[in-house]
Amino acid sequence: MSTHESDTQEHEPKNFLDHAMKWLGDVASLLFLLTVLISFYEVVMRYVFNMPTMWVHESASFIGGLLFVLGGSYALATNRHVRVVLIYDIVSGKTRRILNVFHHLMGMLFSGLMVYASFHMVSAAWYSPWGGFKLESSGSAWDPAFPALTKLWILIIFSIMFLQFLLHLVQEIAAFRSTK
Repeated sequence: MSTHESDTQEHEPKNFLDHAMKWLGDVASLLFLLTVLISFYEVVMRYVFNMPTMWVHESASFIGGLLFVLGGSYALATNRHVRVVLIYDIVSGKTRRILNVFHHLMGMLFSGLMVYASFHMVSAAWYSPWGGFKLESSGSAWDPAFPALTKLWILIIFSIMFLQFLLHLVQEIAAFRSTK
C-alpha cells in the first residue's frame, strides 16, 4: 500500500455516524457559496444602487457560524483533528492506541461539558425567565432569531460529537483488544 493510500484510508469515516457527519459537512459546505453570493449582492446593492440590505450581514454571520461549529464534528469524522504529530508519529502502534484512548476520553469529557453548558444556553435562549416560549433574537432592525437557533445548533453538534468520541473509544478499545 502506498503512502497516499494509507493517508486516504486514515481519513475515511470509521462508523455510521462519521459517514453521516462527513456527508452533512460536504453538503453544508455549499452554504459557503451562498454566503459569497449574498455578500456580493449586498456590495452591489450598497455601492451601486445605494440601497444597503438589513439582512445580509446577519445571515452571512449565521451561516458561517453554523458551518464553523459543524467543522469540529467533520474534522473528528475524517480524523483530521489537531494532534502533536511530532510525538504521535514516532511512537509505537500500541502507544498510539493508548494516546487515542486518552484523546477519546478527553474529547468525551470536553464535549460532555459543552453539551451541559449549551443546554443551559439553549434553555435561556428559547424560554423567557417566566417560562414562556420566546426565542432570543439579535436585537437589530431585522431582529431574526439567529442567536437562539445558533445555540441549539451548538447543543446538537456537541451532542453528536460526544457520541462520535464514544464510538471512536469503543472502536479503539476493540482494536486494542484484538491486537493482544
